Amino acid sequence: MNFNKAEFEFAVGAASQLKPSELPEVIFSGRSNVGKSSLINKLVNRKALARVSATPGKTATINFFRVDQFHLVDLPGYGYAKVSKAEKDRWAKLMEGYFSDDRNFALVIQIVDMRHAPSIDDMNMIEYLHSQGFPFIIVLTKKDKLKKTQYLKRMEELKTELAGYEDVPKFPFSAVTGEGAQEIRDYIESRVFSCSAEL
Repeated sequence: MNFNKAEFEFAVGAASQLKPSELPEVIFSGRSNVGKSSLINKLVNRKALARVSATPGKTATINFFRVDQFHLVDLPGYGYAKVSKAEKDRWAKLMEGYFSDDRNFALVIQIVDMRHAPSIDDMNMIEYLHSQGFPFIIVLTKKDKLKKTQYLKRMEELKTELAGYEDVPKFPFSAVTGEGAQEIRDYIESRVFSCSAEL
């Protein structure tokens, strides 16, 4: 699978704008400023396929990118305190509309900043994905920001913080060094092929 073959296709700001799901979809979910765009750009070897915003909470649409044999779906980040209630409500309706739609969900990549315990919003999203039976993994970003002893300490703490989700694959990742990127690509590829075989 050629991850370098990636291009933006379309964006939707409301569930009513969603187009039929014709390809397996790999979805990227995480709070604002968690490193989602940096992860996407590293996976497809592009500097700015997904825009890295200096303003958290700025991305307000679901963005669809065609990557070889699947759609990469970039969800708007959640949990930014300065976003208005109306905008949070719109986000919630957009997410509900997307996840309740009859789509080819191949994989959800739930992103967590490994320097800190998962937020309440992170845990709510993880529980939702788990309870609804979505195939998902957890990518732990910002690994390069931790010294080795800090990294080992956080990995131990995450066992407690993510208790109950031991069966969910977890991938430490660094956007600086690219560590973890190939393992994530390999997992995506296996899920896309599995999803395609079921279609």
